Amino acid sequence: MREEVIIAGYGGQGILFMGSVLANSAMVEGLEVTFFPSYGAEMRGGTANGGVVISNKKIGSPIVTRPSSLIIMNELSMKRFYPMLKKKGTVIVNSSLVKEIPKSKEVKIIKIPATQFAEVLGNEKVANMIALGAYIKETGIFSLDSAIKSLHSLLIADKKVLVDINEKALKLGASDEY
Repeated sequence: MREEVIIAGYGGQGILFMGSVLANSAMVEGLEVTFFPSYGAEMRGGTANGGVVISNKKIGSPIVTRPSSLIIMNELSMKRFYPMLKKKGTVIVNSSLVKEIPKSKEVKIIKIPATQFAEVLGNEKVANMIALGAYIKETGIFSLDSAIKSLHSLLIADKKVLVDINEKALKLGASDEY
């Protein structure tokens, strides 16, 4: 088993945190993992993306050039990364912000209004966890419990107050609500 994922959006959407939760969740499951984050100098509002490789075997390189999955949080990221996706790949797309969604019979496209759902939860910043929950549900790469354990280990000290809303967001993304 080998899964190569690109997570992409703009700075401030929690793209790198989503990558950290994804990578940590794979480790909780005992899988091999690499996470290679990238972001523009602008940080908030600039581009942010990360490649995550998950495997049950040793990983030779953290670079993702032909992802099997994409988690896309904004329009620019869809235009940039969609052409790289392998045939029969999976795209989780934040349909609240991405309006130009390609139609294809060669890939599975899951539209989830992550930003809209996050606003309903009371914090737009948890759209990333909604998208991640949808990814976990669609791929079955690991259990939702592993992602929740990762949240608890990554959100420490003064950020502990964010665990509950992020956990709710993960569960909402993994539900059948969309």
